[in-house]
Amino acid sequence: MRIVADANIPFVRECFTSVGTVEILSGRDITPPAVAEADALLVRSITPVNEELLHGSAVRFVGTATIGFDHVDLAYLEQNRIGFSSAPGSNANSAAEYVIAALLEVARRYQIPLEGKSIGVIGVGNVGSRVARKCAALGLQVRRNDPPLQRQTGDPQYVPLEALYDCDFLTIHTPLTRTGIDKTFHLADAKFFSSLKPGAIFFNAARGAVMDSSALKAALRAGRLLAAVLDVWEGEPNIDVDLLERVDLGTPHIAGYSFDGKVAGTIMIYKAFCKHFGLSPRFDVADFLPEPEVPRIRLASGDLPDEELLARAVEQVYNIRRDDEDLRRIVREPPEQRGRFFDLLRKHYPIRREFHNTTVSLDQSSEAAAMSLRGAQRRSNREPNAAASSRGIRPETEYLARKLQGIGFQVEGA
Repeated sequence: MRIVADANIPFVRECFTSVGTVEILSGRDITPPAVAEADALLVRSITPVNEELLHGSAVRFVGTATIGFDHVDLAYLEQNRIGFSSAPGSNANSAAEYVIAALLEVARRYQIPLEGKSIGVIGVGNVGSRVARKCAALGLQVRRNDPPLQRQTGDPQYVPLEALYDCDFLTIHTPLTRTGIDKTFHLADAKFFSSLKPGAIFFNAARGAVMDSSALKAALRAGRLLAAVLDVWEGEPNIDVDLLERVDLGTPHIAGYSFDGKVAGTIMIYKAFCKHFGLSPRFDVADFLPEPEVPRIRLASGDLPDEELLARAVEQVYNIRRDDEDLRRIVREPPEQRGRFFDLLRKHYPIRREFHNTTVSLDQSSEAAAMSLRGAQRRSNREPNAAASSRGIRPETEYLARKLQGIGFQVEGA
């Protein structure tokens, strides 16, 4: 079989040469002539897969190594009996860790204690549910908005969008839909931003067009928002450089680009491909994941508060400031080269591992950590966890250990 694949899918050649001949192309170079004789097409999010691309081709299977599939015309595939697979959940943890890294960095910059603050999570699917759990572990009050889930479950934890307007932070994790009752195109529009409490902080790591970029710029210009974090942009790869210069953190659509997540996505579409064609898969995720670059972190707490210690642990595994600095170099490029620069940042993105690959050792606790623990105990009316103490975690650091575990780290002795 002949397979055409996006060059940004890791190990795609190693996986798929066991079942066919693999041609690697840039996602934007996957054109009708390129796929005309292909039996299978493997893409990421930048390749629109539709009748224009596939009409008259030999393609019998399409796989996208992404959790979203708004770039794929599923109705056309079904009408033409073309098999399809996405990779739901493969990079969800990566995207959630991105939000945590951004949250800790923005909180550090503005000296905002996260404990007790509120965050509204818009879209509580694979990514949003993980974001909600990790934010709760940091001590934030989480409000969840997801109309489809609310209708399906009747669960009162899903609240109307208006109930999120007075949150300190808002983060979007919806798919991009342009029609219907749950349309998300320009969900964050001028009315949305004018309804938020003054000084709110806005995150978008979903799709660029779920926000109205002009409305966001206006809100930032007017000072209605304290800060904004964007990983996705309208018009990618030709992003709005003026908007980039106004946000606090801007990155090139890489929230879900952990190496773990990308390899998981490859394996998911590889297994779906094998199932579709009646083949036996030879590989699994473990065949391609190297040892982590940062297997262990030692935190010497001194007199630092928990959230600074958490930020230091996170930045040793994933320093979000570097991605921000890399994207900001786009302003030095000629306007006609900026789209190419954006794509190259994604194509040559360095290996980033997820937090669970790293174990944290906690040194003797600080008075700040002890005070944080006592506050937690007063709130929960519980004594320190005797089991944790017996495993070597001092009572004063137990609260910090729970936070580290809650966002994904392993903790020595836990």
